[in-house]
Amino acid sequence: MTLKIDAFAHVLLPEFFDKMQALDKDLVKKMPFIQNPVLTDMAKRRETMPDQTRQIISYINANPEDYVDGKEAAKLVQLANEELLATVQEHSDSFAGGVAMVAMNHITDAVRVVEEFVPAHPEILGIQLFTRHLGKSIADQAFKPVFAAAAKAGVPIWLHPVFDHRKPDNNIIFSWEYELTQAMLDIVQAGYFREFPNLKMLVHHGGAMVPYFAGRIEHILPEDQAADFKKFYVDTALLGNRKALELCVDYYGIDHVLFGTDAPLGILPAGATEVIAEAIDALPLTAEEKEQILAGNAMRLYHLGEEK
Repeated sequence: MTLKIDAFAHVLLPEFFDKMQALDKDLVKKMPFIQNPVLTDMAKRRETMPDQTRQIISYINANPEDYVDGKEAAKLVQLANEELLATVQEHSDSFAGGVAMVAMNHITDAVRVVEEFVPAHPEILGIQLFTRHLGKSIADQAFKPVFAAAAKAGVPIWLHPVFDHRKPDNNIIFSWEYELTQAMLDIVQAGYFREFPNLKMLVHHGGAMVPYFAGRIEHILPEDQAADFKKFYVDTALLGNRKALELCVDYYGIDHVLFGTDAPLGILPAGATEVIAEAIDALPLTAEEKEQILAGNAMRLYHLGEEK
């Protein structure tokens, strides 16, 4: 059976979960999907994980920065990252690595995580950013130092969507895909790939709307910006939609597509690992190309199995 590295899987570890519930008593009501015990209970997680699969885990979109000032947010993020590190170390047979949180209302500390915490711990492979922070686009100039630090240190970024709360009609079906797409456009138009050529970003959900609207991108944007869209890396978290996945691979290329499932979300109780693996298997690709998506690209991009 082929090894699979799931590059975009989620947790809500119990100590951090308790701290977030203390900040927001309505957190579960706002985000009912976090009631899935596989997010918090690693014993249950291990029982439900498919064979020959190792996950790269990141926290779900619950941000201390939305509730407390920068100094306190940085403290909570540090505790969350230490809990994540300990979890990966304890369950290294299940988890290939973790993705650190940052507090974007404390840029100095966010840069510290990039420059110090990630390099000091081989189990931590990068940082997670969201499409919006503090009501602003991720490409807002206030957040630019984090991109600069990540590119300089060779620390990859995972990009996950959140709702734009200026909008009254947010929904889990379509809104997050739009938010990802708009954030990618913002990053491209900010010129970050030109300014920071070493920047590595993995975008959730197959690059969202980008492959479907490739013609609009290529004919409306300047040529250099259209080319920059193909510098993103994307995962396969499309819930088994083979035709969409085929379009994704065609647009980004084999080298930029990583197996990722959003586990344990999407399909209860443990996620969509099996249906996504089946969709990849059905693609008109060689066995070597499928292996590249399932594990090879993640191992190369995140230097898995190598000394940092």
